[in-house]
Amino acid sequence: MDLKVRDVSRLLGVSEKTVYRWAKNGKLPSTRLHDQYLFNSVEIQEWAADSNHPISPALLEATEPARPVSTSLSDAIARGGIYRAVSGATREEVLEAVSRLRGIPDSADRALIARLLIGREALASTAVGDGIAIPHSRDPIVLGVDAPTVLLCFLANAVDFHALDGKPVRTLFTIICPSIPLHLKTLSRLAFALHDKAFRSKLREAAPDDALLAQIRATEVATKTGGDAPNTK
Repeated sequence: MDLKVRDVSRLLGVSEKTVYRWAKNGKLPSTRLHDQYLFNSVEIQEWAADSNHPISPALLEATEPARPVSTSLSDAIARGGIYRAVSGATREEVLEAVSRLRGIPDSADRALIARLLIGREALASTAVGDGIAIPHSRDPIVLGVDAPTVLLCFLANAVDFHALDGKPVRTLFTIICPSIPLHLKTLSRLAFALHDKAFRSKLREAAPDDALLAQIRATEVATKTGGDAPNTK
């Protein structure tokens, strides 16, 4: 447990009073030690992704050392690849298909990754609404990659992931990272980008790869400058 109430308050952009209330009501995953609530950073990031609650990536910058390889979301997706018409009629079939994509390192146990992803979905859906899901295991998928890697998949058929909004899923993001801190940063960047209307629109259209990556880059630039991301069309 590495976060306190004030840390979670800053990450989620809500008051400390709200964090206390959510923890007390069981809405937010936490551990109570005497009169103090403590939080696990991985669980908070997963809760934010599952609840479609934005976390500003800038708040994680100070905790991550400089790396020679870019950790931007657009570069992570460029490394992992964008895939079209990924097969599968059920959640299980789709996640097995994802585990076989070339964006998964050859050294990885693909069968194990599929089982972890399927097991996580059995516990709670990773669908975040609007036809999008972020499949991940209970623990981040940490493999021997040099930098954060994100596989963006457009499904051949809409599949029921038991989303809260009732919409079937057509788009998946799967994150692979060399460390837990980088997983958390990548997840927060993805959650933040998914609140950009222009990016969501391009996902619904299954826009060309260049257009998708350009829109993410515009969103990332807007995050740093404090402006709104333009629609790159």
